[in-house]
Formats: sequence, structure tokens, C-alpha cells
Amino acid sequence: MSIFHLAYNVDDLDAAREFYGGTLGCKTARSTDSWVDFDFFGHQISLHLGDPFVTAKTGHVGEHLVPMPHLGVILPLDQWRELAERLHEAGVDFEIPPTTRFKGEPGEQSTMFFYDPAGNPIEIKGFANMEGVFAT
Repeated sequence: MSIFHLAYNVDDLDAAREFYGGTLGCKTARSTDSWVDFDFFGHQISLHLGDPFVTAKTGHVGEHLVPMPHLGVILPLDQWRELAERLHEAGVDFEIPPTTRFKGEPGEQSTMFFYDPAGNPIEIKGFANMEGVFAT
């Protein structure tokens, strides 16, 4: 198994720690006064102080324009549903609220888009059958 690593900028490490560690439930790993690592659902993200991504809603997916670039993770559907409920209870503003797209088609998936406190867009996908992730 490979573990993905992504490093990107945030403008407030305390807000990032609260959001990623508290709201999303990601375990905090190593950190300094200028960066912090998280276990992002089994993958490593490193958040550094700096200017966040410049993003725009240019990604045409189904009926939506999604923010690009964005990061995310694919979860088993039960875990996705639990996270969607936790985010809803935490009052997270969704760019695209939890929904299912491509119903009945190969690659049917549940998805939600939201932003971290620095404005970095995040997509969380859920699949009932993980073999469907690469279905055509």
C-alpha cells in the first residue's frame, strides 16, 4: 500500500489544527511553528504557513462546477456518511452539500465539497464498492 503525501499552504496554523484535527478528526503528527502534519484519513498532509492555493470553479463534473485545484480522499460509504453528519453538526458551509452523483452508472459516488479555514477546497467522496472508483 502506498501513502499519499501533499504539502500546501494555510494562513493560520491554529485554525488549521482546529479544523483538521477537531472538525475532520485527523490525528495531528509532527509540527513546528511554521508547519503541521496530519494523518488525513491514512495519508499525510503537511500544512505550511503561506499563501493558500488560488482556486476557481472551473471543473465541470456532472451538473456541478467544482473548485480547482482541490484535494480530497475517497472513503467507504459508511465512513463518508459519518463524516458528512459530523461536518453538518459542526456547521460547515458546503460548496456542494453531501449528494450522490452518477446514480446507477459505473462510478456512482457520494461527494461533498467544502473549504478549510484558509479557503483550500476539499472534496470527500464515498463509494459503496471501492472497486467502482476506477469504473468506466
